[in-house]
Amino acid sequence: MANTSSPEAPIPVGKVSALIGGWIDRLGEVWVEGQITQLSRRPGAGVVFLTLRDPERDVSLTVTCFRAVFDRVAEDVQEGSRIILLAKPEWYLARGTLSLRASEIRLVGLGELLARLEHLKRRLAAEGLFAAERKRPLPFLPHCIGLVTGRGSAAERDVLENARRRWPAVRFEVRNVPVQGVSAVAQVSAAVRELDAHPEVDVIIVARGGGSVEDLLPFSDEELVRTVAAARTPVVSAIGHEPDQPLLDWVADLRASTPTDAAKRVVPDVGEELTKVHQLRDRARRQVFGRVERELAGLASVRSRPVLAAPHRLVDGPADEVAALVERARRCLGHRLDAAESDLGHTLARVVALSPLATLERGYAVLQRTDGHVVTDPAQVAAGEQLHAKVAEGAFDVTVGEANV
Repeated sequence: MANTSSPEAPIPVGKVSALIGGWIDRLGEVWVEGQITQLSRRPGAGVVFLTLRDPERDVSLTVTCFRAVFDRVAEDVQEGSRIILLAKPEWYLARGTLSLRASEIRLVGLGELLARLEHLKRRLAAEGLFAAERKRPLPFLPHCIGLVTGRGSAAERDVLENARRRWPAVRFEVRNVPVQGVSAVAQVSAAVRELDAHPEVDVIIVARGGGSVEDLLPFSDEELVRTVAAARTPVVSAIGHEPDQPLLDWVADLRASTPTDAAKRVVPDVGEELTKVHQLRDRARRQVFGRVERELAGLASVRSRPVLAAPHRLVDGPADEVAALVERARRCLGHRLDAAESDLGHTLARVVALSPLATLERGYAVLQRTDGHVVTDPAQVAAGEQLHAKVAEGAFDVTVGEANV
C-alpha cells in the first residue's frame, strides 16, 4: 500500500522500518548460495552467526540460524566453505538491519563445483583465452621476478631458495596475499596487475602449495583468469601439486607442476649454463682446430705434388729444349754463314776476275773522249784529238798522233 508523506506530515522512523519489514516479510523463504567469510559459534549460545559472501561480487549478508540447524553440518563447514541454505529474510525493526534466518544448510557438493568449473572452462576456452598462440615465451634470464604467494608460505620459500640456488643474482618483487578464502581472488588479481605494471618485472609467478579443491577455488575464479589473460608480462602458474589443475594453469603462459618446478623453469642454473658455455667453447675449439688441420693437410698434399715440390722441373725440360734449339739454330746459321761466305768469296773472285780494274792491272787502258764516251774503234778519233786515258794506277791525257791514225 502506498504511503503518502510530505514535509508537513513526515513518516516516523519506526513506521518506515515497520513498512520495510512488512515488504521483506512478503518475500518468503529463498535458497541462497555463497561462501562463509565469518563464523561465530559462542559457547552456550543457541544461535550461530554467519557472514555469507557472493564469491563473484563484493556483496555480503548476515545469516543467523539455530544451533540445531548448524550442528547438522558443523563437522564439514568452516570459514571459506561454499554452502547453499534455505533462509527467510528478516528485518530487525529496532536497528534497521537485514539478515537471513536459515532453516537448512547444505554444502555445495564437489561434483557440482567441478561441473561449474568445467562449464566455465569451456566458456573461457571458446573465447580463446587458453589458445596456444596467446602464450608468451619466458625470458631466458629474467632480471627481476614478480612473485605472488602467501606470506611465509612453503611455496614462497621453495621459489626463493631454489631460484637463488640456481642463479644467486636473481631479484624478486614479492607480493604476499591471501591464497585462499574470500579475499584471495581480489588480492591475487590486484597483485598480478601491480606486478604487470612494474617496469622491472620480466616474469610473474603465482604460487601456492597443495590443498583441497575448495582451497584452490580462488585460482579458478573468472576474475583472476581474465586478469592473467590481460597481463602483458608472462605469467607462470605454480598452484598445488602435479594433479591439481585450476583454470589459472590453462590461461598462464607456463604451467609449473609445483612452486619448486616454477623456480627451475623460470631461472636457469648457473652451473649448467657454465657447463654449456664450456662445452660450446670446446666444440668451437675442436671445430676450428679440425678445420685448420684439414686445411694444413690439404696444403701439404698440394705442396707434395711434383708441380709444387720441384717446380723448376717445369722449366728445366723446356730450357734444355730451348738450349738444344738455340744450339741447332746456331749451327744452322753458322753453316749458312760459312756457305754464304764461300759463295761470296767465289763470286768476289769472279767479279774481281771480270772487273775492268783487273784488266787495267794487266796493262790495259781505257780511252775516253772529252764527252766521256769510251773509244772502242780507232775510227772514232781524229789526229790531234785529246783523249783521257785511264790505267790501273791512275789516269792521264793523251793526244792522238798522225802515225796512229
